[in-house]
Amino acid sequence: MVRALFIIDVQNDFTEGGALGVEGGEAVAAGVSALLAEHRAAYDLVFASRDWHDADNDNGGHFATDENPDFVDTWPVHCVAGTFGAEYHDELTTRSIDFHIRKGQGRPAYSIFEGTAEEGGTVVELLDAHGITEIDIAGLATDYCVRASALDALHHGRDVRVITDLVAGVAPESSREALAEMSRAGADLVLAAQIEG
Repeated sequence: MVRALFIIDVQNDFTEGGALGVEGGEAVAAGVSALLAEHRAAYDLVFASRDWHDADNDNGGHFATDENPDFVDTWPVHCVAGTFGAEYHDELTTRSIDFHIRKGQGRPAYSIFEGTAEEGGTVVELLDAHGITEIDIAGLATDYCVRASALDALHHGRDVRVITDLVAGVAPESSREALAEMSRAGADLVLAAQIEG
């Protein structure tokens, strides 16, 4: 068993006060740091993704071109490369991260699998190269990027656990639906207290 942790989009724009801040985002950042402080040995590798959108275009229609985003396909401007909003939240300890994944560069991207590592390589290439068979997932937002990343990990043949007290979503109902969908697809829903190592 070779396990990785995926930390999904724990960025300033997705936490309280950000352009698309979700309630509980800062707590997720602190909780992931606490998990790594206590159980870093549970993970052979740690991946962290960030939206890293281009400043000079609408990123394939991802950014609303008017003041009326639909919050389904179009969104307010967020996580523009090199800005404060795109940086990891201060409560997230980054020293344990092995691979920093940037996604959404010039196009919409929800799943970590749509990004590439700053260190080189795609997520699938890195998982295969290191023999990763099991993945735990934490981060933001439950009903969008966490959901997409978990479903893609399952699609790529990995065993997946979603750490339900280390995720936060845009809305309660869609987050509940996303967790149910991930579970039906084969992901295990666990609590941070169940992590050993």
